[in-house]
Amino acid sequence: MRVLVCVKRVPAPGAKINITADGQAVDTAYLAFTTSPHEECAVEAAVQLVEQHGGESTVLTLGPAEADEQLRYAASIGVNRAVLLPITEHDWDPQRTATALAAAIGEIEARDGAFDVILFGNESADSGNFQVGVRVAHALGRPMVNGAKGIEVDGDAMRVRRDTGAGVEVYELPLPAVVGVKEGINLPRYPTLKGRLASKKAEVVQVVPGAEPGGQRMITLVQAAEQVSQTVILGQGPDAAPAVVDLLQELGVLK
Repeated sequence: MRVLVCVKRVPAPGAKINITADGQAVDTAYLAFTTSPHEECAVEAAVQLVEQHGGESTVLTLGPAEADEQLRYAASIGVNRAVLLPITEHDWDPQRTATALAAAIGEIEARDGAFDVILFGNESADSGNFQVGVRVAHALGRPMVNGAKGIEVDGDAMRVRRDTGAGVEVYELPLPAVVGVKEGINLPRYPTLKGRLASKKAEVVQVVPGAEPGGQRMITLVQAAEQVSQTVILGQGPDAAPAVVDLLQELGVLK
C-alpha cells in the first residue's frame, strides 16, 4: 500500500499572533511553528495504515524552506519519504496550493506508482479554508470524504466513518481515494530518540511547484480583539459576606 499525507506548517496553537504593520502577513519574529493538529492525526493514520497493510508512506508539504522541520518530524515517527514544494511567499491561496499539490502528486505517481490513499487534515489550523484536500481530490478525479473519525482499508475499498450531529455516517470508497482526517481519530505517537536521529539523516526531496494564483486574493489581515478577564475582590473576611450575598442574588442563585 502506498499512502501520501499532506501537511502544512502553521503557528503553534495558543500562541499570540501578531500582524505586520502593512497587514499583509503574520509577524513570525517570536512565533513557534508546528504541524496542524488535524494533520498530526493524518500523519499517525498514514503510519498506522502502513503498519497494518505494508507498503510505504510519503509526507508532502508546500511551504517555506523552514517547513523542512515538519517533514522531518513526520519522518521521526515513521513516515518513509518526504517531499517539499518550496515557496518564498508567506502563503498561497487554496486554489493555487491545490493546483501545485495535484501537479506534484501526478509527477510522483508517474514515476513511482499511484498512491492508494491520500490523507489531508480536515482543515489547516491557520486559515481554516477546508478547501485544499477537496480541490486536490477533484483535480485527481478521486472520491473524497472530509471530517473522518475512522478509517478501515479492506482490499480495494476503504470505509470512512464521520460523526454528525444526528449520529454516524459510514462511507465506502473505492481505492485510490482521498480522506480529510479530523483531530481525535487517533492519538499521535511521540517520536523516539532513534526516530529523531534517523529523521536528521532523512532525504527531503524538493520539487519546484508551478501554479498560477487562483481567484481568491487576500486584502488584509485584521488582529482579533483580545478577550480580557477582570477579577474583582469583594472584600476580606466577614466584611465580604454581604457582597457575596448580593452577587449570588444577582446571579439568581438566591431568591
